[in-house]
Amino acid sequence: MRISFCAVLGAVLAAQPGLAASPCKSPTDRAMFEVEALKSQLMVLATTCHQNTEYNAFVGRYQPELANYDHSLDAYFKHTYGRAAEREHDAYITNLANAQSTSGLHQGTDFCPRNDVLFHEVMSLDGPSELPSYAAGKAVVPASLGACAEPPAVPVRAPKSKPAPRRHGKA
Repeated sequence: MRISFCAVLGAVLAAQPGLAASPCKSPTDRAMFEVEALKSQLMVLATTCHQNTEYNAFVGRYQPELANYDHSLDAYFKHTYGRAAEREHDAYITNLANAQSTSGLHQGTDFCPRNDVLFHEVMSLDGPSELPSYAAGKAVVPASLGACAEPPAVPVRAPKSKPAPRRHGKA
């Protein structure tokens, strides 16, 4: 079995904790993360399974929409992380590809046959407006990244009971 550079890099870096994006504030935010994850999944598939032609056709067909989602994602990271936006955005995209590559490694030789249908399906959509719902249906955002996850629950603490007053004196 031939292992791609991307897959090896994913395995090496998989031990790094994933960056969790902030919870999605809107369906638009959710769609932005899901379409980005779909694009990444297709890139990993193209790299690992030698399907560059199919990936280039996908990017060519959806280029304006993908560019819009990229701009929205940039704006999201700028709003969320300020000066650290570029670093956090780059780390998120890297961790996304790494998580998807690691998943591919776990699938072994089944990865390419199991996933090459994604290109056919995405190219069969009626148009760009179907891209977000298609991406959402594929659950391509790795759970380890936590994008669009609910914020962690804040533990509710019971109020501390006051200790009984000490009595000083003779009993």
